[in-house]
Parts: sequence; structure tokens; C-alpha cells
Amino acid sequence: MMRLQKAMAWAGVASRRASERLIRQGRVRVNGELVNEMGVQIDPRRDRITVDGEAIEIAPQRQYIKLHKPAGYLSVLHDPRGRSDLSDLVPNLESVHPVGRLDLDSEGLILLTDDGALTQRLAHPRYEHEKEYLVLVRGMPGEDALQQLREGIVLKHGVTAPAEVSRLASTAWGPAPSGSSYLRFVLHEGRKRQIRRMCAAVGHPVERLIRVRIGPIELGDLPSGEYRHLTEIELERLRAQVDWNTPGQQSGPADPT
Repeated sequence: MMRLQKAMAWAGVASRRASERLIRQGRVRVNGELVNEMGVQIDPRRDRITVDGEAIEIAPQRQYIKLHKPAGYLSVLHDPRGRSDLSDLVPNLESVHPVGRLDLDSEGLILLTDDGALTQRLAHPRYEHEKEYLVLVRGMPGEDALQQLREGIVLKHGVTAPAEVSRLASTAWGPAPSGSSYLRFVLHEGRKRQIRRMCAAVGHPVERLIRVRIGPIELGDLPSGEYRHLTEIELERLRAQVDWNTPGQQSGPADPT
């Protein structure tokens, strides 16, 4: 048994808070009976839930995993050429898929899930979810170079969208090596190897690139090569981020690494 609003959130209808609003608005029925107050317990295997007359499928077995991908691994589940891939890091990946990608040389946060609707919401460029990166570049970019990166760089398929870019004195990985600098990038778009191409265009090639955040989900202190399932709080924040306020709302580009 589980609470109705939790079952609705797991089914991808909305975040738990948004599901509670739908219940209070009298838009939810269980086995044909109107429910408009909190605390109702349901059996996801037997009870039939409808929202605005539309039946929802409850899938409490869905998986939401965050992984710290090391450099040297492809962001695919199974590489036909036998190169190192995500299946070498996380066992039993048959039912999940990565949300976006990091290229072979990039590191950091990858989300894995079997929730297709959530994947589409997070990966599709129309929703412009933030992605944050720590980038080690060669040299010391001046203010002119930083401003160019912020305002947009002309690449093959047009000018990049405005981005947040700042120089960091040090990071959780320590200070930058001699002759290099750490930059913080926050992007809302994702083109193939975008950050590497942007930095090369201003004369500061990337030496290391680490994705540390996707929307509200942070890499944190998860060790390289390790993974864990999202906590209840993390999942709530993620669902709130994609803003599923009504049932049936469903809408992957390359990542800018």
C-alpha cells in the first residue's frame, strides 16, 4: 500500500505536491470514487486511478540512478565494439537508459532511468534545464575571453546561447595545476562538444571537464565510478523541476561536453 499522491508521482503524473493539488481540486478518482483529501492509501497492483477521467499506469519499480562517469567510458549501455561503457560501471542496466550523454573524455554526473517521459523532459532542448560543469582550461582566460563565452561563440551551426561563465580560484578537486585555470559553466542548451569548442575558440583548450549538476541533481561527493539511486528528496526536486502539473504532459540532444 502507498499514499495516493506518492503513487501519482511515481507514475509520472506530477510531483508529489502537484499531485496533492490535483487531489484537492477534485480531479482524481480511485476505482471510480472521487478523492479530494490527503491520506488515502491505495494498492498500485489492484486499484484503478484516473485523473481528469484518464487512467494512469503506476510503475513503482521505476529506477532513478545517478552515476559519476569517469573519463574513458562511453555514455551508452552496450558498445558493439567492446569499448568501456556504462554497463561496466552499473550492473543490470537492461531496463534503464542514460539521460543525455558525456563524451568519452568527459567526467561527472549522468542520470539513468527507465522513466521515458522524465527523460524526454530533461533531455529536450525546449525545456532548457540547467547543466553545470567544472572545466579545467589551458592558460588564464581574461575578462574579454570570459565575456565572449558568456555572450555566445560562433560555431559551425550558429551562435551559442548566453551562458554563465566564471573563473574559480579552486574547486573540490583542489587548485588548478600551474598554467591552467578552472572555469564554471552553466548552460541551458546542449550541442555536441560545445564547451570544448567554445573554449578552443577563445584560445583556452579544455584539459578536463566534469559535469557536476543536472537541474536540481548534484554530483556531490559521489566517488568516480560509483552510483546510487536517487533519494526521495532528490526525486521530488527533479519532478518539481520538470513541472508536471497536469497528467499526460510529455514533450536527446547531445550534451555540450
